Order: sequence, then structure tokens, then C-alpha cells
Amino acid sequence: MTGTRTGNGTGNGTGRPDPAREVADDLCAAVLSSLRRKDQREKGRQYVQGLLALPGRKSMRGIAGQVGGGAAEQSMHHFISSSTWDWQPIRANLSRFLEAASPLTAWVAQPMAIPKGGEHSVGVANRFDPHQGQMFRGQQAFGTWFTSAALATPVGWEMFLPETETETETGAGTGVGTGAGAETEHAARAAYEEAAAAAVISTVRRSGSPVRPVVLDIRQIGTRSTMNRFAEAGLPVIARISPSTPLLVTDPALPGHGAGARCARDVLQAVKGLCTPVEWTDPHPVAGAGRHRSTLAVAVRVMMPDPSPARRRHLLLVGEWADPRRAPSQLWVTDLVRLPVGPLLRLTKQGRRVAFAAEHSGQEAGLRDFAGRALPGWHRHVTLASVAHAARALTGTGTTGGYGASYGAV
Repeated sequence: MTGTRTGNGTGNGTGRPDPAREVADDLCAAVLSSLRRKDQREKGRQYVQGLLALPGRKSMRGIAGQVGGGAAEQSMHHFISSSTWDWQPIRANLSRFLEAASPLTAWVAQPMAIPKGGEHSVGVANRFDPHQGQMFRGQQAFGTWFTSAALATPVGWEMFLPETETETETGAGTGVGTGAGAETEHAARAAYEEAAAAAVISTVRRSGSPVRPVVLDIRQIGTRSTMNRFAEAGLPVIARISPSTPLLVTDPALPGHGAGARCARDVLQAVKGLCTPVEWTDPHPVAGAGRHRSTLAVAVRVMMPDPSPARRRHLLLVGEWADPRRAPSQLWVTDLVRLPVGPLLRLTKQGRRVAFAAEHSGQEAGLRDFAGRALPGWHRHVTLASVAHAARALTGTGTTGGYGASYGAV
């Protein structure tokens, strides 16, 4: 690595050098190389350093104060909200840098709801969040996270901006909506699903990284249509599904073969006796990062009951039991049909890992903290916040740092 600039390695409140701020300069030199002008590259570096140095919520004034005082605020605001530099090459550079540091295991799609009041930020509206099953007011974004044995950090982003904003809560999220309310919820779910899939596919294609699985949660959106979108894009998927998802059992030796579509939970309950113990390392710091756990799991060959026979692809249904006396605690479908159940189940834990990082270290990096009306400004902010997050991940100094190295890869 090249030498870092004097004075950027402190400011963590302990009097000791901050490793993330030291690494950030080298990281910025690599990923901001797409910016043509030297002053833009310097402003980008300063913004990342400001995000790392500023405790708590990241405001433009606070970031500018960390790197240049009050006089820098207007210049920094222009750099983020009004400039014309392209954020996409920076994201691709970040993916390549991370791949060189710690080879990619899987992409993880992680939605990010950002509650906000008022009308002064881009994309704020009354929204239905399928993952939470309720309405909220704010922004809805999709992050695509790079995960490896040692890292979990975001590299791609999209904000959900449907053409028609949902302004009514009638029937939405209740599960019992009828008429216009049910139609509104259905339309919101369809738009959400399309945007979520497109966000991940776009990020992966631009990254230039080797083909790796995408881990995502589609319990409350279209299971069959989402799986088809990724198949058409040539990306393998392991997706968490609802217990009520209809599936066709394709193994003639198993109960339910030839009986038509059955809900995923019933398919798994019928084969619970075939479960095997799978060991995995818990990636969740609160639950005990690095703690070895063992749960029961089974994989069953299935198909989606697609009206078009040509689109009925062979899949595996993976079930996990935390308590064998109860129903399966998690259910997944995947087109990685040649992988054994152990590696598949361990792969799903990347989603647990990223969910915690998005909530905690994402807050440290300011991923949710942009306040402005311009969508390009949001993209530039969240891109540089991702660079700051990566600096923390590379040095193991974030909330989730220090437990990735022992994490099993597929």
C-alpha cells in the first residue's frame, strides 16, 4: 500500500490512530481513480474521511467541519448534490478492490427502509414495506453487499421510486385488503420486486466479478417471478421463501411426488426424518459472533408450478430446524442443485451477517444519513459512505468487525 496523508489517522476519540482512516486514503486512491480531476478525487477522499471521523449522524456541516471547517460546507455540498461525476465506476472499482483483498463468496441483497418525515428529501413517501409487512413514511433503498470470508460491505445501491407513489394505507399490509386497497398492495409488491431484482442484477453485472450466488429474502414478494428474473440474468440464487410457497416435489422416492403443488412447509414436514445436523459459525455479534452452532437441515428436489412447462426448472428446497419438535424455522429455494445441504445452509447465513451489518455498521458509515432533494446527490453520498464502510470492514474496526475471518465460504 502507498503511504497515507499526515493527520488522517487520528480522530477516533481514543488518541490512538484509527486504522480505518489510514486505510481509507489507499482505498480512495484506488476507487476514486475514475474521477478525472484531482480536486474531485481530493474532495471524495475528504468526504470519506469526514464520514469516518464524525461520530453519530452524518450531516454535510459535520462532515465539512471534520476536513475543512465551515467554509468547506458549500463546496462539499456542491460536490455531492450538484456536481456531474459518475458514481457507477467508483462502485465497480470498489468491487474489484474488495475481490483482490478477499475473494467474493456471495452477493447479498439487503433492503434498507429509511424512515423520514417531511418533504425535503428525495424519494420520501408513504410506502408499504413487504419485509416488515407494514406502511411507513420515508425512503426505500436496495443495497447489494459484497461478502467474503473476511468482509461484508455494500457496493451497489438503488432507491425505489415507483411511478405512482402509494399514498393510501387502506388494506395495505393487513393481509385482508379488498378492492382498491388490495390492488394497490399488489401493484406495490410487483414494483418493489422488479426494482429489487434489477438493483442487484445491475450491480453484479457492472462489478466484473466472477459469477457467485445471490442471497436474498423473497418471502413477501413474487417467488416464481423473482427466481425467473435471476435465471434469465444467468445468476444463481438462494432465496428465503414463505412457508406457504407452492412447490412440486420432483423426487419419485419422496412423499408428495405426483400429488400436485404443495406448500413448502408441508413438503419439508413430510421429509423431516431425513434431516442431518449441519454445523455453522454464527455471524451475528449479539448472538455470539464466532460461536459454533448446529441445526438440522434437509434439501428436497422441487420445481415451481409455472404455467409454462419450459420455465419449470429443477430447484432444491432447503429447510432448517432450530427445534425438531416444531415447523422448520427457515425455508429456502435455490438453483444451486449440485451443492450439498451443508454448504447451502452455511451460505444462507450470509444474509444474517449482512442484516446486522446494515443496521449497525451501516449506521456508523452514514448510509441512511443523506438529506437532500436530488437523487444523484443520494447516489453520490451512499457510494462514498460505502467506501467508508469498506474501510471499516477491511480493518475490522466496525461494529461487525472481527468475526468474518472464520466464516465458512462455499
